[in-house]
Amino acid sequence: MASLATGQKFPIFDLPADSGENVSSESLAGQPYVIFFYPKDDTSGCTLEALDFTALAPDFVKAGVRVFGVSPDGIDKHCRFRDKHSLAVPLLSDPELALLEPAGVWVQKSMYGKTYMGVERTTVLVDKAGAVRRVWPKVKVQEHASEVLEEARRLAGTSA
Repeated sequence: MASLATGQKFPIFDLPADSGENVSSESLAGQPYVIFFYPKDDTSGCTLEALDFTALAPDFVKAGVRVFGVSPDGIDKHCRFRDKHSLAVPLLSDPELALLEPAGVWVQKSMYGKTYMGVERTTVLVDKAGAVRRVWPKVKVQEHASEVLEEARRLAGTSA
């Protein structure tokens, strides 16, 4: 599927979280949220991204915007990743690609001449009506979480 576009409805989802609960688009209805899609737990870029969102978690809470990380890794791996790095953002598991594919972030990638399928690092800001407000494709991790926070604050009508 093509990637998400501003203004379209975010795909319906219901995924298990590292907390043992499920998080769904239905349970988030009426509130804005951020989903950052990342390739793999405990790799350098993914760890830095999760740590940056964790450091800013209180600011997202103040803005009234929830933040979730999504990768195809299983819950056990998410829990080890969360505990090892003291992560404060919920991690959702999508090994069946129930959200990764409809969101358009499960793509063909290439490394060292080999092609494979994987997650394209992407972040999406969803408004309280469930519509995509902003998409950051092919994310470069440096300063990314801060940029997302600024946009989330604008959406929520709050400031620093």
